[in-house]
Amino acid sequence: MKILAFAGATRTESWNKKLIKVAAAGAKAAGAEVTLIDLRDYPLPLYDGDLEANEGLPENAKKLKALFLEHRGLLISSPEYNSSITGVLKNTIDWVSRTAPGEGPLAAYANKVAGLVSASPGALGGLRGLVHLRSILGNIKVLVVPEQVSVSKANEAFNPDGSLKDERQRAQVEGVGKAVAALLAKLGG
Repeated sequence: MKILAFAGATRTESWNKKLIKVAAAGAKAAGAEVTLIDLRDYPLPLYDGDLEANEGLPENAKKLKALFLEHRGLLISSPEYNSSITGVLKNTIDWVSRTAPGEGPLAAYANKVAGLVSASPGALGGLRGLVHLRSILGNIKVLVVPEQVSVSKANEAFNPDGSLKDERQRAQVEGVGKAVAALLAKLGG
């Protein structure tokens, strides 16, 4: 049960980078092997079909795609930007979706299991962005577990060490990670 976990943010002190660690802890507690990455370590140009046709996939897109292919599950903590997902998250999804010779369509996504969480200083905690992300992932053959958590007032929700102040909320976020691990176990890892 290998799960790739990341936040759709690059900001160093991103609340979503803190939140994904909580969800990953839940998956680990359920027996999954979790690889936590930072998208800041994989900078990519904006997706451009001409760039791809002329130069192929950028090196970081190849690295990310290899990571996606190695993992059966995904945990994503998605910030909400203007009622949707971040540009860096959408760009990552787009580059990783590109089909290589000999691959089936959407090889990096087909039949994956994903769990979604979000954190935002707003009252909805990034919920509107998760609606978009759930739709995108569903359309590229990812099974998204129904459990999801949106942490509102994220600017007040975390302790200095990155843990959530509210124990109930922490358990819910960990529960998303556990749900992904449990479904993967049922599907045979």
